[in-house]
Amino acid sequence: MAFDPGKEVQGASATQQRVLFIDNFDRANGPNNLITNEYAFRNPNDPRAVRSPNWEATSGSLFYKRGVGITGVPDGCKPDRYSQVCNDSAVFRLRTRRTGFKNVTVSVRLLNHSLTSTSRTPARAIDGIHLWLRYQSEAQLYALSVNRRDGTVVIKKKCPGGPSNGGTYYTLASAKSLPIPFGTWQRVQATVQNGQDGSVNLRLSRDGTQLVEATDRGTGCAPITAAGRVGVRGDNDDFSIEAFTVTTP
Repeated sequence: MAFDPGKEVQGASATQQRVLFIDNFDRANGPNNLITNEYAFRNPNDPRAVRSPNWEATSGSLFYKRGVGITGVPDGCKPDRYSQVCNDSAVFRLRTRRTGFKNVTVSVRLLNHSLTSTSRTPARAIDGIHLWLRYQSEAQLYALSVNRRDGTVVIKKKCPGGPSNGGTYYTLASAKSLPIPFGTWQRVQATVQNGQDGSVNLRLSRDGTQLVEATDRGTGCAPITAAGRVGVRGDNDDFSIEAFTVTTP
């Protein structure tokens, strides 16, 4: 669905929020029901690569099925042009093309089918689904983990310089959560807002219940106060996604 800068929605508190971006993942963009994949990202000069107007998949593949977006059953090998042989969704990284998201709430419906593993990506405690906020680069962002193999919810910041694709993760807050509700749709919300003192506040909720909150005052590096991309990360996780919406908080 195209970006609609003027649409408003009614929130639970009866206050109006302006919709900045929405995608219902309601159609394929190419063969094999593909919306986009990392092949398109890594081969920008291939005119037959499948590209989305809204998204870049820096790793993995996103498909369309029965009105939602799906990762497909994750594997650990690099995809071909249409992800017909491999999808690489064991390492799933999906970010918006648009970069101007600052003080926002990301709301998305998730259906977690199962956790997986491959010979390339053995099972780890951090496996699951994570939302990105203030994504500046793969080395600088906020990551909010909502479905993790170890049953925790975590808010992290990634700072430039270090062993994780050029960055280092710092935990800002964590809490024990309910087990992953496999086979049940979840409504997940992640909010980021700048404070007047230069800090950044982050909150993560599931099905209307706040799970964890953090205030970043400079852990690891300066708070990420600039606008950036938003997105979804998956690790060894077979899941579906719909109604990805970005609003004013």
